[in-house]
Amino acid sequence: MNVLILGGAGMLGPYVARQLAPRYTLRITDVKPPAEELPGEFRLLDVSDLDGVVEAAEGMDAIINLSVLRRHRKVAWDVSARGCYNMMQAAVTHGIRRVINTGPHYTVAGRNITECFDFGIGPDIPPQSGADLYAITKSMGLEICRIFSQHHDISVQTYLFYNFKDPATIQPGEHHAPFVISWENAAEVFPLGLEIDLDALPSRCEVFYVFADMPHGKFSNEKTKRILGFQPRQDVETLWRRTAVPPHL
Repeated sequence: MNVLILGGAGMLGPYVARQLAPRYTLRITDVKPPAEELPGEFRLLDVSDLDGVVEAAEGMDAIINLSVLRRHRKVAWDVSARGCYNMMQAAVTHGIRRVINTGPHYTVAGRNITECFDFGIGPDIPPQSGADLYAITKSMGLEICRIFSQHHDISVQTYLFYNFKDPATIQPGEHHAPFVISWENAAEVFPLGLEIDLDALPSRCEVFYVFADMPHGKFSNEKTKRILGFQPRQDVETLWRRTAVPPHL
């Protein structure tokens, strides 16, 4: 299978590329050269360039979108929203039926909205991204993917994350936001999405939370485990588990 990775020289991209390289032929693109040598072919490409994305997708069987720009108003729109349009248009042009999109969990569960006041939150809630620029542009990208999937024979899986951690860098006594997963474990969901029978997906546009198993149950990864067969690791659980209870508690 030939796989195009957009934004593959970013933070998650190298982990995904290494996970996929043994079984897939990769074409990786980004606006800057990678900091390390990546497997497969690399091309400089801005995801907001429609012609460039369409050209890069030629001969591909699947597209993975890891591109992200958080803070700049215009560029964030160009990357997260226009970039999704360009990706989906490239899929239509070349008859690519399998697309994997990515984003933050608050693409659908807006920061300081659902996140603060609810529990057991699944990925299929009505999207409510809130006022955060990153969330709004990613939410718009998700809707663009959804509309394309309704009008074309394309299946889109959107993987939503919160934050990532390298287990080797965890310091004794360190705590972290609890909705976390290791980079390596996060990358393991992508071959599952590339291999699943598209007819086994409930619809042509599905959203999945990719989190570790966490005791507080704020967000649910049940759907990701049940449909994709994802297996969360416990390699970062020390970030939210106390090794000892203070005497005054």
